[in-house]
Amino acid sequence: MKKEELVHLHLLLAQLKKYCEENGLACDFARYNELGISPFQVHRSKEDHKQAVFILGTELASLTVRHNIVSGR
Repeated sequence: MKKEELVHLHLLLAQLKKYCEENGLACDFARYNELGISPFQVHRSKEDHKQAVFILGTELASLTVRHNIVSGR
């Protein structure tokens, strides 16, 4: 994946993170926040953005699993 594509994915996942926070969904984004990286920091390394995408994706996937277990779907 090219760095530009990775940054774009980071931006999309960050928007989902914001949605979760604004709607009171039980997500723990502490690990992501500790990275201190934003998708708007395009000067950061590809590896930094890759790590951010991995952490955001993992937490959002965990939220989905928890929600499906609770709702019984």
